[in-house]
Amino acid sequence: MRRIDREITDSREILSIVNECKVIRLSMLDEQGLPYIIPLNFGYRFADGVFTFYCHSAREGRKLELLRRDPRVSFEMDCRGELQSADHACGYGYYYASVIGSGTAELIEGAEKLDALSALMRHMAGREDKFTEQQARAVEVFAVRADKLSAKAKVPHSAQ
Repeated sequence: MRRIDREITDSREILSIVNECKVIRLSMLDEQGLPYIIPLNFGYRFADGVFTFYCHSAREGRKLELLRRDPRVSFEMDCRGELQSADHACGYGYYYASVIGSGTAELIEGAEKLDALSALMRHMAGREDKFTEQQARAVEVFAVRADKLSAKAKVPHSAQ
């Protein structure tokens, strides 16, 4: 990380950022080896220092085809965006908090799929919902198991 002064290593602060973010941008490789990126809502689990992000989708489509062909992914999420104004153009900047990383996507079934759907509702809507097997069969759910993750933020001076 080039800007080590903006790096966040405290797991509580990283959790705070992840909890504020409502969109994860997932990048995978397409058929020509070019990046293909999509924004998705997500839920997550943080256990033993490792993040697992859960996303759902229709049961067919390009995203699933690409993930089945090559499950390696990169991801990004950001929040706390605010323009930093100045008296001159070169003084402008942008405040933010972000998390980036890479991992492996895996289609999940059974109890983990039901738990993942509940994690999505908890994160996105702030409520606890239980899902039935019938409801779960209507969608695909995949887990992104992060093997690399970093976070950083640029905050207003008064907030530092």
